[in-house]
Amino acid sequence: MSLARAAGAVIRPSQRATTSLFQRRAASSHSHDEHHHEEHQDSDTYEPQSWNTPFWRRAVLASFGVVAFYKYAPSPNDENAITKSIAANMISSDVWEHNSLDHLYKSAERAVVNLLTADAKPPPVHRLRFPQRIEMYAPSSHPVGIKL
Repeated sequence: MSLARAAGAVIRPSQRATTSLFQRRAASSHSHDEHHHEEHQDSDTYEPQSWNTPFWRRAVLASFGVVAFYKYAPSPNDENAITKSIAANMISSDVWEHNSLDHLYKSAERAVVNLLTADAKPPPVHRLRFPQRIEMYAPSSHPVGIKL
């Protein structure tokens, strides 16, 4: 048996299976009867519905946590370690005001430069009708001894 014939014997059965599968699917234009029954039978099982699910347990615990935090959290006037560390690491308002004004002045300067650049036009070009006349009146182009 040649190699080509052996390879053909190995490849052909899978080709036949795929073509017959495609032919079967293309040939069936109606739905199968075993999927459509007049009476629907539900084979899935569902858990009984109750308030004792993990979602509701977590929701109740979260609401208790929020209420406890609101009740026992320090008021804004109290001094504690967190507010002290925030106050120590904060930058003063004078520095922020200075930085903001500096940024404002630099932005205004940049706006002026941008307007100047946007409104810039090339210098006007004066075109002469007869440019050779310039050479006629140039003092270097007259021969020696001729007065004008």
